[in-house]
Amino acid sequence: MIFGTLPSGETVQRVELSSGRLRAEVLTYGAVLRSLEVGGLDVVLGLDTLEDYLTRSRYFGAVVGRYGNRVAGGRFTLDGREHRLPVNNGPNSLHGGTEGFDRRVWTITARTATSVTLELTSPDGDQGYPGTLTASVTYTLDDDALRLDYAAETDAPTVLNLTNHSYFNLTGGGDVLGHVVRMEAGHYLPVDDGKIPTGELAPVKGTDFDFTEPHAVGDRLGGAYDHCFVLDGGVEVTAGGLTMRVTTTEPAVQFYAGGMLDGVATPYGPFAGLCLETQHFPDSPNQPHFPSTVLRPGERHTSSTAYRFTA
Repeated sequence: MIFGTLPSGETVQRVELSSGRLRAEVLTYGAVLRSLEVGGLDVVLGLDTLEDYLTRSRYFGAVVGRYGNRVAGGRFTLDGREHRLPVNNGPNSLHGGTEGFDRRVWTITARTATSVTLELTSPDGDQGYPGTLTASVTYTLDDDALRLDYAAETDAPTVLNLTNHSYFNLTGGGDVLGHVVRMEAGHYLPVDDGKIPTGELAPVKGTDFDFTEPHAVGDRLGGAYDHCFVLDGGVEVTAGGLTMRVTTTEPAVQFYAGGMLDGVATPYGPFAGLCLETQHFPDSPNQPHFPSTVLRPGERHTSSTAYRFTA
């Protein structure tokens, strides 16, 4: 089903998926998860038109890459060679640069009633990243869960950090400050003023970042979370009688409570939705003691994240 046409003439498709009480819509633009209904309640923030995604989106529902999150100074060195990236977040590069994967039209390569696979080829030098990269994401509904499976291969050494940037609101409206979060994460990454990790893996115990016992998003820091947590297990969010449990093969999750959403620039105001971006650590290419995000020829990157819903 056609969702719209870009100024370039490229057509953007909308795919509907269904399984049990779950319904989803996925766009080929940005591999966006436009909606996710649980028993008729839409729990992700979506936009009405393609024009909105071009001009009013803050990565709503998109797959971001090549490198999700921030790369300090818009540069990194790999195998002795420095690579420079577009800076679009102060002095840093965020979510793949000015024309990242969220702004590309992906190709549908497989589709069933419950799943769709989308693929994107990123050429050598794209946004400053080396190597021609082929990436894919598969959205699958399974009764009470949505699973995202990522895969990627390259023909030259590169770095990679794919994630999905959906904003969740389990009540379908209002803000998420009352959503209760429990996170199996004993450490988080402190950041500097540019939100670049300092390199420390800090214990959460005794801090405002301790979600090992459940508490509401707005209970501490006024909900001003935009931090990476090192996962020991999963994450649970509960609101309005609905619980979402997030599990992943990735080592971390960026928890962003949506505090910087702008109700003028986007259709949604502050704290309208929260993000749980499962991923590797921010700025890993510049911090060698972090888990490696290097992908080399002959290797195949795979990762999986599931969102399971219970009443």
